Order: sequence, then C-alpha cells, then structure tokens
Amino acid sequence: MENANMFFRQYYLQCLSHASYLIGDRSSGKAIVVDPQRDVAQYIADANAEGLTITSVFETHFHADFLSGHLELAAKVGAEIIYGHGADGRVDFPIRTMKHAEHFSLGRVDLELLETPGHTPESACLVVHPEGPMSTPYGVCTGDTLFIGDVGRPDLLSSVGFTAEDLAHQLYDSLHNKLMKLPDATKVYPAHGAGSSCGKNLSTETVSTIGEQRRTNYALAPMTVEQFVEAVTQGQSVAPLYFLFAATKNRQAHDLFVDDKEIVMMSLEEVIAAQSNGAVVIDSRDDMSFASGHLRGSVNVGLSGRFAEYVGEVMDPGTAIVLIGEPGTDLEAKMRLARIGFDNVLGALNNPVRVFFENPSVVEQQSRLSVDAFNERISSMSNVVLVDIRNPGEVELGSIPKALHISLPSLLKRIDELDRDAPTVVFCRGGYRSSIASSLLKSHGFTDVSDLIGGYTAWVGAQS
Repeated sequence: MENANMFFRQYYLQCLSHASYLIGDRSSGKAIVVDPQRDVAQYIADANAEGLTITSVFETHFHADFLSGHLELAAKVGAEIIYGHGADGRVDFPIRTMKHAEHFSLGRVDLELLETPGHTPESACLVVHPEGPMSTPYGVCTGDTLFIGDVGRPDLLSSVGFTAEDLAHQLYDSLHNKLMKLPDATKVYPAHGAGSSCGKNLSTETVSTIGEQRRTNYALAPMTVEQFVEAVTQGQSVAPLYFLFAATKNRQAHDLFVDDKEIVMMSLEEVIAAQSNGAVVIDSRDDMSFASGHLRGSVNVGLSGRFAEYVGEVMDPGTAIVLIGEPGTDLEAKMRLARIGFDNVLGALNNPVRVFFENPSVVEQQSRLSVDAFNERISSMSNVVLVDIRNPGEVELGSIPKALHISLPSLLKRIDELDRDAPTVVFCRGGYRSSIASSLLKSHGFTDVSDLIGGYTAWVGAQS
C-alpha cells in the first residue's frame, strides 16, 4: 500500500467473480467495507488484525448476482449502511444516503461519492482520497458501473420499469462526465471480473486504472451516445433466473446468514420423501461421475464451476434443496448457495456412493454422446430435437444446423415448449452446462435426453 496511513484490501470470490473491499484509516481506526459478500467474518478478522473498527458499509447498488453482507455487518459490528441518493425510500432497513460529490471522512482518508446511474438507477461509485478531500485520488470502487474491459449491462431492469436504452443513456453520461474526469492514474476497483453475468466482456484482471480503461475498454472508445447504447445492449447473456430474487432481497430486511459448521445428513428414504414433496436434489459431483450413476430425478451442477449461479438458473428461489456430493463438500456447497440467498438446504445424502451401490433401483445413468455417436444419431433419426443452451453472444458465432436456441437461464421457463417424448440432445460450449440442462430436462419427465461430450467446441473440431 503506497500510503502508510491507509489500509486497502481487495477480496476476490472466484466462484461468483465478485470483488469486495476493506478500506481503513490507521490514524482514526475507522474502516468501511464496500460491496461485502454475505459471509463477513473475513472482513471483521482483518479489521481487528489491523486495529480497525468497521463503522460503515457502502453498497454501490442493489446487487442482483449475490446476496450482500450489509445486514450481517450492521448486526455484528453496528456498521452504518450507506447508498447513493438514488436508493432513498427503496429499502426497508435503516440507511444513510449521499448525494453526488458528497464527501465523508474516515479520518485522514476521505471518501467521495459519485452518483453513476446506468447499470441500475441507484448505482454509485466511491472515490478514495488518501490524505483528505483535496488529495489526489488513490482509486475508485466502481461497483458495476465500470469493469476492467467492460461496463455494467443496462438491460437487467428492462422488465421492471426501466428500458435498457434509458439506462444506457444514463450510463454513458456517468462514464464520460463523472468517472472519466478522474486522473488517469486513479486505480479502478470493480465489483466483478470475468465470468460475471453483469457484463459481457469482463477481463480476468481485477484492478486497472482510469487511463488504461480510457485506452482499451471498447465501451469507452470514441462514439456517439447512440452508438454506445447499441454497443452495450447487444450480445448480452440471458440474466440468470435468480437475479430478480437477489436484487429484491438486497432491498429487504431478511434473515441473516448463519455460519453453520454442520449439515444434516439424510438417509435415502428421507431424501426421496423430500424429493416427492417438491425439494430439488442437486448433485454437485463432476459430470462424468454424475453420468455413471446418480439418484433418479436429481440435477447435476458441478461444484467445480459456477455452482451457485447455475443452481440459481435451474430452480425457483425458495425451493427446498437436498445436496449430493463428494465427501467433505456439502458445507462448501451450502455456503455457496447461501451467498445468493438460497438458504433452504434441508441437508445432504449420507454416503451416496454406498447408497447407490446398495440401492440400484433408484439409480440411473446419464446419456452422453461423443461427436461420432451424435452424428450417427441425427443422421439415423429424423425426429431428434437439438437444443443449444449457450448464451446469445455464443450462438451468434455459429451453431449446429437445425438446433433450437434456448439459453440455460431460460430453459426452466420454456421447458413446456419441448416435447418430453421426443429424443433430445442438448449442447453448450464444452459440456458443463449441457450436463446441467440434460439432467434438468430428465428431472422434468423427458424420456430420452442426451448431451454432447465436449459441446459445440468438440463438434466444430470434428468438422475440420
């Protein structure tokens, strides 16, 4: 850290591509957390280790992709929750709001709020001045307004009273007339990196500068506002199904996260009973293990990938969940689900390998096709339904002929458009998402479902 008085730490949660920040002033002992994840113990531990007290939480906007830890920090350390002025009257818990260019002090470290609507109406950024309000900015926490290599998508609220075009116009103004007015050396600390559905072209880097973004970010290239609107609204992925749930939940007073050290281990009979009562069984093993044998009706979402996000795409929020996973992974899976507000985990199947071996009648295998087997099937069967579950931007680059495009976040809502009795093959780019999709379809009564091993990438490679 260049300034000895200021403490600044980034926390990057890879499985949600989420960045949060702890900023402290050693002269006063005060600290603030920006966009915290729901399990907040790390911020408190690090603040204590540095002799700091967390007095404030700053939320750059109402997050849609995770459940924030603002209420947890308010309850645990008495932190004041701060938003930009656009959040006034829109939450049902105590907050403080700040207007554009308003400052507040941690001590010598000064924080300046910039109202930057566009990704959402209430979006705001936080400029960090290390030596008082007139000192050269060290960095800016940009939330979902400015990413590394991208900007926040303006279309997430287009179905709830705001058009993507209107928000994109606001975003253009926020970027060019506010953020780009900062010195080029100002460091850019966004809320997300590559993999996030809050943008389409995010970098794997987690920090940049205003100057670098001015030079390299496609959305900041010289263009008219009309060209900008088109650039940032086209080619966006379909928003995960749970986004509206999380964004709404972040505005409400809700149950706090409980860091359970144990999980209820369930018998096969208990799992099947829960399943018959509407619970979704999520199998978090890898796709090959799932294919070789799994509980009938379970859905495969591998823990090694973007587990919580994809679980949030294949079930309605609030649905009871039972977990099946590799030994020792159930608590991690439960934690990841809690980070998006999916708290209704009933438990996990005890010793699934032994249960499957001793109860073959409840076990089934998943059909997975090599490219050769896939080609043979579509050439020998005239009624095969192909479903491309990739995002629109991926599909624009090419697809398998005659494939129906239904992106994974849309599949649950559009499932009745498909014939449950028709032979169906689903594919994605590499195979992870297609295993999710094929198991989802099978859990909803589809009788002949397969997915393509290696996905579209393997199919294209076999054509050459």
